[in-house]
Amino acid sequence: MPVASKPVPGSAPLHTVLLLRYLQLLHSRPVLTKALTSAILSALGNILSQTIQKWRKEQKAPQNVDLRGPFRFAVYGLLFTGPLSHYFYLLLEQLVPSSAPLAGLQRLLIERLMIAPAFLLLFFLVMNLLEGKNLAKLNKKLRDHYWSALKLNWKVWTPFQFININYIPVQFRVLFANLVAFFWYAYLASTRN
Repeated sequence: MPVASKPVPGSAPLHTVLLLRYLQLLHSRPVLTKALTSAILSALGNILSQTIQKWRKEQKAPQNVDLRGPFRFAVYGLLFTGPLSHYFYLLLEQLVPSSAPLAGLQRLLIERLMIAPAFLLLFFLVMNLLEGKNLAKLNKKLRDHYWSALKLNWKVWTPFQFININYIPVQFRVLFANLVAFFWYAYLASTRN
């Protein structure tokens, strides 16, 4: 008769070890963990954007990446997206508890009509500052791209945010949004050039 084997401590697959460590950090240092996650995924989204743009232009894999772009996106994710999203999702739980009438719709409307436009404006402002551009350049960028980016944000993000704020546990909402944002930042980066 076969004997059941016991797992040997420290022999878990790497992805399991990393996931458990991430969950521990999410519990012990939630803001920092979410900020670092946002920084990494934002930078990777920018690298993806650059890669796609160069591939389309050159029809081959690019040989280099302008590291200033991922750096700016990492700073934005670290200082703004991660921390602000963490506190927003906690506040949303208090403002509109799941037991409130039409809670899902109320949460979605707050996020889509108040937070999304503000976050997008903040994105354009911070990127403008990190690029060392003046206020006139920011105004032009807002005139040329803000409204189209916001409409696309509403189209793309609305179903994901509905799922996120109504079905994803609050401690995982920033991560869920970061995974969607990986592709969203690729789009936003492409509007910056």
